[in-house]
Amino acid sequence: MAAAASVGVKVRDLMNLIRFEHTLFALPFAAAGALLGADGLPTFRQAGLILLCMVTARSAAMAYNRIVDRDIDARNPRTATREIPAGKVTVLFASIFTAVMAILFMLGAYLLNPLAAILSPVALIVIFGYSHAKRVSASAHAWLGVALAIAPVGSWIAVTGKLALAPIVLASAVVCWLIGFDTLYALQDLDFDREAGLHSVPVRFGARGALVIARISHVAMFIALCCLPLTTHLGWPYWVAVSGVGGLLAYEHVVMDPSDIRKVNLAFFNCNVAISFLLMLGIWISLYV
Repeated sequence: MAAAASVGVKVRDLMNLIRFEHTLFALPFAAAGALLGADGLPTFRQAGLILLCMVTARSAAMAYNRIVDRDIDARNPRTATREIPAGKVTVLFASIFTAVMAILFMLGAYLLNPLAAILSPVALIVIFGYSHAKRVSASAHAWLGVALAIAPVGSWIAVTGKLALAPIVLASAVVCWLIGFDTLYALQDLDFDREAGLHSVPVRFGARGALVIARISHVAMFIALCCLPLTTHLGWPYWVAVSGVGGLLAYEHVVMDPSDIRKVNLAFFNCNVAISFLLMLGIWISLYV
């Protein structure tokens, strides 16, 4: 009984380490890329392998980020209780977990098709690179956006075995979306990042400038979403979804208050999960109307 409880605690700590619930940000975009590529539902095998690649790639990236950031996290009051600084997960265990997830990701890509297999190491380099980018440039938000945008492009390639314009347009929307909401999220660490010598949009442009850049980024996302039907057939349900996304983006900026962590988390998690799922549903329904 005690052993089972101990295993349960370890699993919980691991899920907290990689913030497994944040997979909800990228998973709908991976699904959207697969739906567009298949012009409907992908095969059961394709869907299973895409899910495997999505979860393992993100888990590897998050665990690696926690390893690289462990000293910084320990100094930041907001992150000092994270699992590695708090001693709940060792660096060795996190490193083994990262390696296993990376191997499973590449295996899943290999089982999909040759192009997915060839590009899988490139995807890992991109997603691991973010952990170092924020130490040298405020463009780290864009780097993270590209890492997340791999989801729809990768899913399209997983289904079709080739690249096309439609997933690139969708990926550009994802990049703009991520730059916007990650900039908002970074506002809560503005003072610490300045002291630690870390780079971010808020550090470089200040809180007011960061809010302006976040708004511009989200407007650019909306424009990119409006351009997506030019590359593939999408009907009125998609436009309903895009209208909803526009409303949620506006709401995110209305409620945003950098001094109130609860509102930051509302904007960061609740609104953005709703945005990604709404867009996926709009694309899915459009393919059948």
